Amino acid sequence: MRGPYASNILLLLTAIIPVALSSQSVFKYLLDSELHSPKKTYKPGWPVKRVAVIGAGVGGITAYRELKKDGFDVHIFERDYLPGGTWHYTDQIPLDASIPNAPIEIADFQPSLPPPDAEFPYVEEYHNQTWCAYQRRSHRAPKPIWEGLTTNGPAPTQEVQPMRELSGVRRLHLSYLISKPTEPPNISTVTSQAKVGRYLRAFASWNGVNTNDDSSDISYNTRVELVEKRLDLAGKQIGWTLITKELEKIEGGRNRATWDKQEFDAIVVASGRYNAPNIPRIEGLEAWGKQFPDSILHSRQYRHPENYAGKTVLIVGAAASGTQISREMSAQAAKIYQSVRVGGSSTGYTSVPNLNDALAWACCSLDPPAPFNVSVVTEIKRFHPPSTTIQTSAIELVDGTILYGIDHVLFATGYHYTYPFLPEYHNPTLGRTGEAPEDTLIKPIVTDGSHLRSLHLDTFYIDNPTLAFVNANMGTFTFAYSEFQSFAMSMVWAGKARLPMQEEMWGLYRKRVEEIGYGKLFSFLGKREDDMITYFRGWLNAAAAQYGGRQIDGLPFELSQVLPLWIRAWFGDPRLVRNVTIPGTEHAFADFLANGDEAEMDYDLHNDYW
Repeated sequence: MRGPYASNILLLLTAIIPVALSSQSVFKYLLDSELHSPKKTYKPGWPVKRVAVIGAGVGGITAYRELKKDGFDVHIFERDYLPGGTWHYTDQIPLDASIPNAPIEIADFQPSLPPPDAEFPYVEEYHNQTWCAYQRRSHRAPKPIWEGLTTNGPAPTQEVQPMRELSGVRRLHLSYLISKPTEPPNISTVTSQAKVGRYLRAFASWNGVNTNDDSSDISYNTRVELVEKRLDLAGKQIGWTLITKELEKIEGGRNRATWDKQEFDAIVVASGRYNAPNIPRIEGLEAWGKQFPDSILHSRQYRHPENYAGKTVLIVGAAASGTQISREMSAQAAKIYQSVRVGGSSTGYTSVPNLNDALAWACCSLDPPAPFNVSVVTEIKRFHPPSTTIQTSAIELVDGTILYGIDHVLFATGYHYTYPFLPEYHNPTLGRTGEAPEDTLIKPIVTDGSHLRSLHLDTFYIDNPTLAFVNANMGTFTFAYSEFQSFAMSMVWAGKARLPMQEEMWGLYRKRVEEIGYGKLFSFLGKREDDMITYFRGWLNAAAAQYGGRQIDGLPFELSQVLPLWIRAWFGDPRLVRNVTIPGTEHAFADFLANGDEAEMDYDLHNDYW
């Protein structure tokens, strides 16, 4: 991944050229600031030596790797007992999703803190086995994947350096791919969750932080409960303080909780995007949730299709999770209704222009297309007052259809952003579009949970760039993108790359707000991912030439060619293997494939992007 050093002039040229080719004026502005205004750049208010990483998924381990290379003292905190983040599958089911949604600042978990006067480390033990089992499940948060889950992208897009070279991605022959697109060599159309999980555990072992490596750099079964500013006697911030809680299962099924308090100079938030389930607000749903709690669930609770054998299931949403679950469940269920939102709506689940396109969407996402027992239906208007049983209770759709005989309602309606350990940085009163006043002391990062705010490059918290986020964007291939974000953090905190002054970062941020607007698209990359990688390379390599440091290469050229071929095959290019033709919908995916940026954005936005 890192190239050898050359002369400073050559490094500067190779760094500047990719950025100059970018059509994004914001990147040019940033580069000018980096190269021509070295005295007007941000510097941390204290030396950064010790860094906390929250989460041991691909983003957290990648951040750990990059920071260690530059000599930082790094410690990872992982609430689960194995690495892998979202990709650590177990049969254990997460807690029920709240109906309606829990307050956004605690939508993942309610922080558990010791008494205010506690001395650290503070220890408590619990003896009730029922409570202890619940406590362990809540603490580790079983991940929102199911046994039969597969990725929704080709395998090479979910690889990390240095393991990428081991898989032979660089040895793919593109001429063969193009000449025989129906037989792409060495490219899995999908990868099982089990393989991805093993891959990430191998990646953790490669970096010496797997659970059996006995590394002092990582704490498993340890949840970060609170992150707050560390102040000196004059009230000036000089770093960060973390309160953590380790939960151990001890003899007799009992639990031991140990709280600790530690100090760090910088924080990397790598806790993922799939922690707070989103249940749309639909009239009557709350009453159904109370009356039939075991029959209303979120996709994160789904594990096996056999649990729905002979049942009638309404699946709400037709993005990646909804369609995969529908496909898998159809082999066992008696009947499946797949509810797809047509056009604009306030409920916030997958949207397509009309019902014909909805049918094409769902059928194209199902393999083989549309099993006989799956019916695509429109959006839910309301849940009628519940009867004595769920089967005799009515669900009304927006087109007037009334559904009876439903055994389960499964919401595949996505997730909200939330970071309960950062309570000061949530402001739900602003909603989706409200703006914090200029004189607000702590600018919010999370408002309604649909997007993240106040971040430069979607990475650095503008008012204090020693707080950073990795893999928080939607619409990106996180395995690769985390490398560039993590490298940027390491370079900035090592003083080898410079950020603009905070006023300049806020100016760039406001331009983006004007162009995109707050909401789901604000944290969505899509086609911008290529531009962002180009910018990261140009900025960081130019900085290395000026101030010293490592270089970063772009992604392998082959990788950029694999994904377009895969998408064309998956969505029905007539020249390739997976053409889907449904009378009356022939235009849907021809337009999708022909329309460049908008088409890919639509695809990315309406998929969960595991």
